[in-house]
Amino acid sequence: QVQLVESGGGLVQPGGSLRLSCGASGSIFSINRMAWYRQAPGKERELVAGITSGGRPNYGDSVKGRFTISRDNAKNTVSLQMNSLKPEDTAVYYCNAQIRPDPVVVRYHDIWGQGTLVTVSS
Repeated sequence: QVQLVESGGGLVQPGGSLRLSCGASGSIFSINRMAWYRQAPGKERELVAGITSGGRPNYGDSVKGRFTISRDNAKNTVSLQMNSLKPEDTAVYYCNAQIRPDPVVVRYHDIWGQGTLVTVSS
């Protein structure tokens, strides 16, 4: 059983910073793309940032220049450094990863974490 566990959410004032972390555990042979998504109340889930296994990132337009995604392939972790936070960044943030559990089965599974709440408010 593979799972993703997020940490680092909380309450922060506008202009502040937070760092989210996500670790994958269980039966893992390899991990392809890792990403962070978020969902605000009444809105659809949206991509915040993604990163390939080779370390190439991509970002949603609303966070470019403020957020930085990184990963540690040896530790099966992905992080999201969030700076210059705005009230509109308030949402539940979800970690996502494409994980191949074993070398026999080629298919990658799309795994989601349970989410961590980020609230940006004064």
